[in-house]
Formats: sequence, C-alpha cells, structure tokens
Amino acid sequence: MTLVILACALPQYQLWWPLFVVLFYMISPIPTIVAKRFAAQSQSTSCVELAMFLTMGLIVSCFALPIVLTRTDTIKAGACYLTLCGNIVVYVTLLGYFLLFDNDDSDYGLW
Repeated sequence: MTLVILACALPQYQLWWPLFVVLFYMISPIPTIVAKRFAAQSQSTSCVELAMFLTMGLIVSCFALPIVLTRTDTIKAGACYLTLCGNIVVYVTLLGYFLLFDNDDSDYGLW
C-alpha cells in the first residue's frame, strides 16, 4: 500500500488515479473465498475453477490499469512503476495467505 500511496502523493506525480487499484485488492479474493465455502458444501469443482478464472481476470486488470493510464498520459511512468511494484507485493502476500493458511489438507500448509 505504501508504494501505491507514493505513486499518488509524491510531488512530481500528484494524481490519485493509481489509487483505484485498491478496489481490485479488495475485490480479487472474494470469488475464491466464496467458491471455497460453496464447494465445501456441494463437492463441486467447477465453481472453484470459475472463481479462479474470475480472480485471475481481476488480478490482470489490476496490473493493466496503471499501464493503460500511463499509455493515455494520465499518469507518469514513475507512478506506474510504483503501482506495479505495489501490486506485486500485495498479490504475493495474498498468494502466501492462500497457500499457507487456507489449506485444509495438512497442518503445515504446503508440507
């Protein structure tokens, strides 16, 4: 989040358009969480696959938004790079959470 706020608030950028990626941060894990709860009750894997597809679409959109804003000269390239680095940090953290703490098969997550 610090990198995204820096992309908005630094004096050479001073545009708050990159802050819209925070909406993607909040929305992206929702399909996976809902599908895992629903799949536990109904034993259906197609719901989980659809949720993963929707989640990946939201993640790609989160990375594409700053690039499109840069290409249309709405934000500067430095703000785009800071936002993309912030995206990487946030989504690696979410991936780590889902791999380590949300795994019901073993006591230690990956092992």
